[in-house]
Amino acid sequence: MVSNLESSIQNLTSAEYNCLADLNLYDSPECSRLATQAATGRHLWVSANFQDAAVEVYLCEDDYPGWVSLSDVGLLQTATLPYRATRLSAADIKKLLPGAIAFTHQAMQQSNYYLWGGTVGPNYDCSGLMQAAFVSVGIWLPRDAYQQEAFTQAVAMAELEPGDLIFFGNPEKATHVGLYLGDSCYIHSSGKDKGRNGIGIDRLTETGDEVSRSYYQQLRGAGRVVKSYEPQGRK
Repeated sequence: MVSNLESSIQNLTSAEYNCLADLNLYDSPECSRLATQAATGRHLWVSANFQDAAVEVYLCEDDYPGWVSLSDVGLLQTATLPYRATRLSAADIKKLLPGAIAFTHQAMQQSNYYLWGGTVGPNYDCSGLMQAAFVSVGIWLPRDAYQQEAFTQAVAMAELEPGDLIFFGNPEKATHVGLYLGDSCYIHSSGKDKGRNGIGIDRLTETGDEVSRSYYQQLRGAGRVVKSYEPQGRK
């Protein structure tokens, strides 16, 4: 007798699917390291690249690639309608920013820890928290910090407004991101190493506590979200 899982695998074809539950995506077919997560209802494209225990996919809303374990394909359902991005103007987005900020504060109130690849909560990585906060109000950002930096409109630190993104890292690449709250404060999910192992609020200062100082030394700049991400259609 063929099990439900075996039947799901046999019926899996290269096509667009919806997630029936929160789903982990991994960075290799071994499925040992989390790359990102897909919340219930998200669209993903299943490729023709099947390995022994996984299939290569990409998420339709942000074009992010990953691998889904074949043990999880029962959580996918063929999409009846393809994903279509909603276009938003800069003015539309500005009105929505208070909701994105509120999302981060609510997330901070829940017990949480830093999770590399986390996007669905309660445990997030830095860019996963940013993506989740903005999508909570209908705005899509790219997945990773360096992608978010490239996607946003650069803004001078002296012109920061609440809802802008603050980027940290090295001269070559942004490796961390936070959300500016005003009064030199930003909220972010930081790791264990010189971080808070979860969501917290820090200050843009070189004279504050150890965490604030550490990130300030890595400050790259800031960006303003003026549009919602539109997928490039990588089929």
